[in-house]
Amino acid sequence: MTECGLTNLATCLPEKFFEYLSGMLTAPVQPLLNLARDLLSQPVNLTLFQPLWSLIVYLISVFYGLFFLFAGFNLMISGYDSAKRDQAKSWLRNIVLMVLLVQSSYLMYGLLLELSNLLTAGIINFIDPNFFLMKTDNFTNFSLQLVLLIPQLFFILMTVLLLGLRYLMVALGIVLFPLAIFCYFIPPLHSYGKLILSSLVTVIFITFFDALFLLGASLLLSQPPFDSFKIVLTTVSFLSLDLIMIGTLLFVLIKAASSVLETSLGKEFKGVFQHLF
Repeated sequence: MTECGLTNLATCLPEKFFEYLSGMLTAPVQPLLNLARDLLSQPVNLTLFQPLWSLIVYLISVFYGLFFLFAGFNLMISGYDSAKRDQAKSWLRNIVLMVLLVQSSYLMYGLLLELSNLLTAGIINFIDPNFFLMKTDNFTNFSLQLVLLIPQLFFILMTVLLLGLRYLMVALGIVLFPLAIFCYFIPPLHSYGKLILSSLVTVIFITFFDALFLLGASLLLSQPPFDSFKIVLTTVSFLSLDLIMIGTLLFVLIKAASSVLETSLGKEFKGVFQHLF
């Protein structure tokens, strides 16, 4: 940083004034950028919901004995019917597999999160650190900062809120994960379990695709035509990031609704609803 003195006072004072105004403009933006980067790269803490996971697994374990009795009873009464015996054996294998997966669901979920964190952190390490530093290093960026300050704050704040919502959903997912495995191996509830599992995997790995998108934006920023329009590129990047996450969440919700309506219970509910209205 250039020190002001009698020899350079004429050029130093405008530079200091420009730096002061730039700092005022970027002051509310920089903490949000840091928070967005942290939400992208920091692992989700699951320990808060571990007691609730233990409770869910305990409630599910109540059904283990009933399922084993049911499978054994079907195997005994199948007699010489090979189809029924194969069905009973398949049901017994599924119960054993379900018990193993449910009991190890905390470890499995943690491994999925660790894989997502490693992939996302690896991509973020390739992103230019200056991408997350809001500096108006030229007059063009300074002018654009004046014009785009409110939209930029809004889009980055929206990104932080969406990433915070994703963080909460992933943390709560440890409670839903064993329940999803349980439903997956129960024929009437198979579609519900599959739906929950696919939704959780989507929410877990969405930050990896967010990081890939930001990496592409940071690479564009290093090119000469774009380096003078950093504010515009950053604002558009976070707007696109918001649209990607909102679109993904809407896709998961729409898929959930359509999958539920395609089940027998959903069709019955739909029929009752149509009959009433």
